[in-house]
Amino acid sequence: MMAYSAKEIRSWTPAEREKRLEELRNELLRLRSTKVTAENPSRFKVLRRTIARILTIMNEEARKQEE
Repeated sequence: MMAYSAKEIRSWTPAEREKRLEELRNELLRLRSTKVTAENPSRFKVLRRTIARILTIMNEEARKQEE
């Protein structure tokens, strides 16, 4: 799994964003429950930032539709 760019996330459909967001949250939850953190601690940071990036874009688009 790699970090997605904002440009790439914007090209996804809203349904695809929701699906990927759920997948990323599940992966983060799995990592927290295992001992993998010692092997690859930077993975947490990548997941958290990607989740935040998706949520930010979703919020931006929701605000655009309100206007």
